[in-house]
Amino acid sequence: MTAIRLKKIPGPPDIAVDEAGEGPLLVFMHGIGGNRTNWTEQVEAFAARGFRAVSWDARGYGDSDDYEGPLDFSDFSHDLARLLDHYGVERAHLCGLSMGGRIAQDFHALYPERIATLALVATFAGQSNFSPAERERFVALRLKPLAEEGKEPKDIAPVVASTLRGPDATEEQYARLVASMAALHKESYMKTVRATSMFERTAELELIRVPTLLVYGDGDSLTTPEIGRGLHDRIAGSEFVVVPRAGHLINMEKPAEFDAALLSFLTKHRDLAC
Repeated sequence: MTAIRLKKIPGPPDIAVDEAGEGPLLVFMHGIGGNRTNWTEQVEAFAARGFRAVSWDARGYGDSDDYEGPLDFSDFSHDLARLLDHYGVERAHLCGLSMGGRIAQDFHALYPERIATLALVATFAGQSNFSPAERERFVALRLKPLAEEGKEPKDIAPVVASTLRGPDATEEQYARLVASMAALHKESYMKTVRATSMFERTAELELIRVPTLLVYGDGDSLTTPEIGRGLHDRIAGSEFVVVPRAGHLINMEKPAEFDAALLSFLTKHRDLAC
């Protein structure tokens, strides 16, 4: 088994990452309720396939530092640029799920020259993908119990996680998702929910020119395959994969299928990272 190393990238804020392997840099970014451990299987698998695989805790998550003041969503992108600088690379392969995919899109808008490839997983390009009622429901489910009812992340984790699981999700996979949500930093998480509710990069989709893979689960009720097809139609030359019976956390629920799709894509473009 590939040894995973935990390290800190100096800040502020300090950013915690798991890393393994040597080769082109491949960065995995978690969703709004996750952390770097959601990608453990992929860090191991892609390190074994000749990549330097890195998964981060975004600022305010996991073992990364919290921070003062409100969150500008692009703060994540600036942290990511700092991560690439730390590893001494000009361009990296980026793979982001849900919020991680939105960070990848924002990073492309700000730092397009630093991207080798994009893998956008179970994500959307902006709040215009959802109706006002859907946006309100998303924010209320995550914020109201914490901000108005005095609850902690561990109190809402089982309910929120149940809305994300697919039809084949095992109890172990569900428990891992609940655990990652229970570990959220309450104040930082609320900042992130507010910031992501304003995210909008739909207009920039046609500007994406790097090789792009889109992966969606057909059992995902939050980011449906229809949303993915909408991105596919607007990103020139993109590849689109639907994983049968996968929910929102595709890489955790269907790791073999997910890894095969990502490896096939990256094999064609691995040398673009430098």
